[in-house]
Amino acid sequence: MTETHPKAPTAGVALTAIGVAVIRAKESVRTDRLYDDPLAQLFVDAARRGYCEIDGGPERWARLEEVADMFFEGRTVGVRLVDDRVAAAVEQGIRQIVLIGAGLDTRAFRMALPADVRVFEIDLPELFAFKEPVLAAAHAQPRCGRAVLAIDLREDWAKLLGEYGFRPDLPTHWVDEGVLGYLTHEHALHVVNTLTELSAPGSRFGVSRFAVDENARPYAELKRLVRGDDGADRPRTGLGADARTWLDEHGWHTEFRSWDDMVAALGRPVASNDPDIGVVLAVREA
Repeated sequence: MTETHPKAPTAGVALTAIGVAVIRAKESVRTDRLYDDPLAQLFVDAARRGYCEIDGGPERWARLEEVADMFFEGRTVGVRLVDDRVAAAVEQGIRQIVLIGAGLDTRAFRMALPADVRVFEIDLPELFAFKEPVLAAAHAQPRCGRAVLAIDLREDWAKLLGEYGFRPDLPTHWVDEGVLGYLTHEHALHVVNTLTELSAPGSRFGVSRFAVDENARPYAELKRLVRGDDGADRPRTGLGADARTWLDEHGWHTEFRSWDDMVAALGRPVASNDPDIGVVLAVREA
């Protein structure tokens, strides 16, 4: 009998989830690791097998690993910083975590989250069609409540969130690790407007602010890998430079933390030396 494997995403934004799993797996074997994600290697192995079964797959896999290596240092530190914000939110009593564009995230499994915490993962159906069979084969059990919402963020995900038990009267910690940057500005703004409407006082949200040269090799390679072209004529994406102003005007209290300040204690050579690069941290006001 021929063994079948879950189909790994090979194009589009879902492909980036595989690259981040490669990064997390690489970090997890370091003696000075910033976090440990044993499930990441399972995703990598399953994806690699899947790629080897399609025409041009091995070459595409090699490109994906190359791009992941280009982004490793900054991205792996970013994972740890998000971990720290999730842990801080839980410490403050927040019990709802919503991952917007969850990808192959495993925080519900690998972090020591209390059993009464509920993690809602939102991502594309094709992403979960790969992710869930890998988790099932490993008999992975989340440490807290977990709900999987297989839906495009351009659809009515708020309605589905409610059907899965989300409570807008309780504070929520919203996590975006880059998916808003792949949406058009209109769609990204709609997502943030929706989560704002769903956020009780005390809810938290973080918006990255990175001034990158999209023509630099890592970003050019990423665009080619995800889009299959050079990204020319790409419409405006993400929230843009006025994200903090928008949040301030819509009931959030914001503060800016620079990248260099956040990573100073982690012992990794990832300083940017640019005070404008960092994260806008927002807390929903009463």
